[in-house]
Amino acid sequence: MGIHSIVRRYKKALISVFFTLFFVPPAVSSALEISEVTDVRYWSSPNYTRVVVDLSNNIEYTKNRLSNPDRLYFDLKNSSIKNEVRKNLAVGNDMLKSVRAGQFNKDTVRIVLDLDKIREYKVVTLEDPIRLIIDIYGRKQPTLSAKKRIVIDAGHGGHDPGAIGPKKLYEKDVVLDIALKLRNIISANPEFEVFLTRDKDIFIPLEKRTAIANLKNADLFVSIHANASPRQQANGIETYLLNWTNDEEAMKVAARENAISLSKMKKMKQEMDIIDIIKSDLSRENKRDESIKLANYVQRSMVKGLGKDHRNTKDLGVKQALFYVLFGAQMPSVLVEVSFISNPVEEKLLAKESYRKDLAKHIASGIDKYMSIAPDIHTIAETRN
Repeated sequence: MGIHSIVRRYKKALISVFFTLFFVPPAVSSALEISEVTDVRYWSSPNYTRVVVDLSNNIEYTKNRLSNPDRLYFDLKNSSIKNEVRKNLAVGNDMLKSVRAGQFNKDTVRIVLDLDKIREYKVVTLEDPIRLIIDIYGRKQPTLSAKKRIVIDAGHGGHDPGAIGPKKLYEKDVVLDIALKLRNIISANPEFEVFLTRDKDIFIPLEKRTAIANLKNADLFVSIHANASPRQQANGIETYLLNWTNDEEAMKVAARENAISLSKMKKMKQEMDIIDIIKSDLSRENKRDESIKLANYVQRSMVKGLGKDHRNTKDLGVKQALFYVLFGAQMPSVLVEVSFISNPVEEKLLAKESYRKDLAKHIASGIDKYMSIAPDIHTIAETRN
């Protein structure tokens, strides 16, 4: 090979390296995408506050607590804050003075919680939409009421129709009607005080529904939904409580109700902050044991009651899964899947007012039976602090 050939090849190699280094566009990792803080919200009572930071993308964050004055801050990495976001929220209760948000430096947003007297706090990130949830618990004793408090949650609502049946029956409408009927039945007992998370066709974020139950210092939280499956022949009723599960079908139900993909549900099992919070949450006041009891009473009551007139009622049992709407609830809580709206036969039943009234009656019966054997309400309330 002549000297001129060697030189030509050497020049070609240099040109190739030059174009590779300077002209080939680099692959951009999704982890580097800037996340915007689009809103900061909170709901507060004398002994509990939930702060929600809405985000446009997933973020990494660090947290720290400082004294003199007592404050908790979160640094959201690779993020910016929208100009219209409220930067200073005056909470002003006995545990949380204010929430402040601002651009700490060019790629970090800092969220600061100015604390007063708190017992503990918990933090978790939820997806679709992405939001950072901070729960603050105070030291103050809750005000005890003479009546037992029950919060009933009608799933979905507003722009979120939930599952839609073959004949276009909307889950949001069915469960609202059941919830209203359930409230009327339970309220007939003067010992019970009943609240609804929604009493009309409006959308309420899942994290707010749980907050409502905590703010009301409720003794029970029952969320009502209608089931759905790609298999139109799927049928039956089932009742859930909050916990991890390896059951594929249970995870699919939770993913649908959480409005996230099944793959994201499975991914969440790897996130230690959620696992630790779930374990801590379930251990408080034997909440898991009481939720199991409540779920079994409600499930048995529905199966037995409906079975009298509808012999084909299928008992799918009591199950566990990670439902956002139950996350952070401080009281025994369950989610009821009353029937499969995706099944033509069960959709036809759900369309009947008489069937919805029966469902409400049997759920109420299960709640009543649980309340008759539940630990003394004042004892439970005192252990919350």
